[in-house]
Amino acid sequence: MNYRITVLPGDGIGPEVCAEAIRVMNVVGEKFGHHFIWQYGLIGGSAIRETGSAYPEETHLKCLDCDAILFGAIGDPLYDNNPDAKVRPEQGLLAMRKKLGLFANIRPVRIWPDLLHMSPIKEDRVAGADLVVVRELTGGLYFGEPRELRDNGRVAVDTCLYSVEEIERIARVAFEMAGGRRKKVTLVDKANVLETSRLWRRVVTPMAKDYPDIELDYMFVDNAAMQLIINPKRFDVILTENLFGDILSDEASVISGSIGLLPSASIGDRVPLFEPIHGSYPDGAGKNVANPLATILSAAMLLRMGLHLTAEADAVETAVEQTIRAGILTWDLNRDNPRSTSDVGTHVAHVLMGG
Repeated sequence: MNYRITVLPGDGIGPEVCAEAIRVMNVVGEKFGHHFIWQYGLIGGSAIRETGSAYPEETHLKCLDCDAILFGAIGDPLYDNNPDAKVRPEQGLLAMRKKLGLFANIRPVRIWPDLLHMSPIKEDRVAGADLVVVRELTGGLYFGEPRELRDNGRVAVDTCLYSVEEIERIARVAFEMAGGRRKKVTLVDKANVLETSRLWRRVVTPMAKDYPDIELDYMFVDNAAMQLIINPKRFDVILTENLFGDILSDEASVISGSIGLLPSASIGDRVPLFEPIHGSYPDGAGKNVANPLATILSAAMLLRMGLHLTAEADAVETAVEQTIRAGILTWDLNRDNPRSTSDVGTHVAHVLMGG
């Protein structure tokens, strides 16, 4: 089978970690008889410097003309530290999500037994934790209008806006995902304060009747942030809005021991996108020190969810697990004998080939 994949390396460590995921996927192709056709596009700070746009039209056309998208990272301190910048790298990510209709972000949090000691949480609390954050991705504060400065810059306004339709479609993703897991959905909101959260409850509650085998419960976001640390095993599928999902999924990533371990998928109306949840880590860019496992695991999600290649995805995840067990890890997970980005990717590829 031939598959066309659009690669958006982005900023910072993005090109390095994407290169290792591509290395592994090429081995998948060799082992399972597939051919991956790679096409590259600009996004974020690198795209601004080349084209003046954070998400150029040429990149968008490549994203439409493929079977799946592999994305690296976005963010550049050149723009982060300039409050007057007219175009910012993150605008490219938001524009891409909106144009591609990527309304559901799926972030699994898996605890690797051989890395239990790396978690800042006590091992007895974190062992066995296995949860997924299903985050609404194209609504809420990040997209609501108006968003503007007023009174000569002395007042700022952002708008949190949600519709019934936006809530229904992301809720269906969460319920269906829970059906293949432990059959529990926790809706995380701030319904004691926010009108949008009260709408979420009014919409999601009756939907549960269509999924009689799924347990639905509710939790305020501040309590959810606490429970993720105190008792992460109580969660199966967390369903939440855009801002809360952004914060909670990054918090949940710490449970595993490193943000460099967590992959994600963004799905919606058109082509699915797969990316690590970490940022661009500009201080590590070009130094061959970044952890590529989140991107390699994102490639496994691409194989499973984007291309429906289950055996291939299982093989990649098994190779990652064996690489972790062997201790071939970057500095964030192995302080005594850290390995390079390319060392880790090469070892995963080697294991995958049966070496």
